[in-house]
Amino acid sequence: MFKYLKNDLPASVVVFFVALPLCLGIALASGAPLFSGLIAGIVGGIVVGALSGSKIGVSGPAAGLAAIVLTAIGTLGGYENFLVAVVIGGVIQLIFGVLKAGIIGYYFPSSVIKGMLTGIGIIIILKQIPHFFGYDADPEGDFAFFQVDGENTFSEIFKSINNISLGSTIVGLVGLGILILWSNVLSKKGKIFQLIQGPLVAVVFGIVYYIFTDSTSKFGISSEHLVSVPVPDSFDSFLGQFSFPNFAAITNPQIWVVGFTIALVASLETLLCVEATDKLDPHKNVTPTNRELLAQGTGNILSGLIGGLPVTQVIVRSSANIQSGGRTKLSAIFHGFLLLISVILIPTLLNKIPLSVLAAILLVVGYKLAKPALFKKMWDLGWKQFIPFTVTVVGIVFTDLLVGIALGLAVGIVIILIKSFQNSHFLHIEDKSDGKNRIKMTLAEQVTFFNKGAILNELDSLPENTYLELDVRKTIYLDNDIVEILEDFAVKAKERHIDIKIISERGIVENPDSFIEFFKLEKKS
Repeated sequence: MFKYLKNDLPASVVVFFVALPLCLGIALASGAPLFSGLIAGIVGGIVVGALSGSKIGVSGPAAGLAAIVLTAIGTLGGYENFLVAVVIGGVIQLIFGVLKAGIIGYYFPSSVIKGMLTGIGIIIILKQIPHFFGYDADPEGDFAFFQVDGENTFSEIFKSINNISLGSTIVGLVGLGILILWSNVLSKKGKIFQLIQGPLVAVVFGIVYYIFTDSTSKFGISSEHLVSVPVPDSFDSFLGQFSFPNFAAITNPQIWVVGFTIALVASLETLLCVEATDKLDPHKNVTPTNRELLAQGTGNILSGLIGGLPVTQVIVRSSANIQSGGRTKLSAIFHGFLLLISVILIPTLLNKIPLSVLAAILLVVGYKLAKPALFKKMWDLGWKQFIPFTVTVVGIVFTDLLVGIALGLAVGIVIILIKSFQNSHFLHIEDKSDGKNRIKMTLAEQVTFFNKGAILNELDSLPENTYLELDVRKTIYLDNDIVEILEDFAVKAKERHIDIKIISERGIVENPDSFIEFFKLEKKS
């Protein structure tokens, strides 16, 4: 784990700067205490990072759970009652891991996963534009189209253009310039520029700019455009920021419903993120998904016990980790320690970081996820890849992550059904010399009820006086629905003077008395 320390430490700093505003923003969007988001980020980094089998995945509070958390806190009668549901959700995730439910993640098409990454990249860019210009009405981490501040993604951008903060915009533009210069030029000039990452330099510039400008002046940055970490005035007040679950409410059935919902959604988001980060990983490591569920379950139990939000593996942080050169789980663990140390020792310094410079970092992350060249690549792969990809992207941008993925998956399934319909059999007209149409139909290896329509249409369209050869030698599985179609067609075949010859591994049979009995024997043999 320590072999790539020179890669992991700089990457962890970048992930820290990406995670910090997201932890606070997701807590705000969830209607939870701000400190609860930081707890989830620390647990996700240190605990889940240590237990996970992923080398580059980073966990923390998830934007996809914000709406569930917001509703649950109100319906369950307070945050302490909600924490019981988080602990229960963690226990259920452990059960999922033991039952090896992690395999679910492998059943999402590649086009949908790529659409998910691209959609999240576009969402990051769109959501960070207002923060970049110093319009912070909507909290960081609200990735849904319809926002908690009553606006939507695009109306928020239009509003921000009419409410530009000059100081924030200057910091954002200079920070973006530093990031581009560092990435494209300086990182190739020497090892010092690889060790000290551009995002760190950009953040330091933002802090220095804030300190040396008057916040009330035209070029200054007011406090609402800065990071807002809770600052305790004593050790006792620091400890007072932790909340603990009210286990007296465990008999409430609603808590169990919320707990199961958290487990299900958090597990699904994690498995999708695992699949996506493994695709992004330039070293193509494969994450053990069942172990990941066990790690996430443990993290949620601990987070719930000390007052944190639910955690999942998160694509924004994971992709920032990959783009910054992270190689092992040490970068995720160290980013958790950076969160812990900074909120204890330097919360006042953190509160001098302009949100616009963090927005610049996230804009670069978003662009690398949603490069225009990817759209051309997916187009070149053909419509069967491009349509599910596009539907997923549009669904994520105009709804939210899980709805967008569900839409893409649904379209992917429809395409599979269409291809299955088309590929159930091969038809070949062989000879008409003796006055009879000789037609050979070769069935595919797997013929299921999905293929009923195609085969039924072919049989119905056969002309009278046809000699049909039905070749099932390559067919491994023949659904009973197809056998029943053949059984029913045998009656029509006699009326239309159609002879049927079955060519099978057992031999050749003409006009069998019963197709059902024949294929039963075929199955036994």
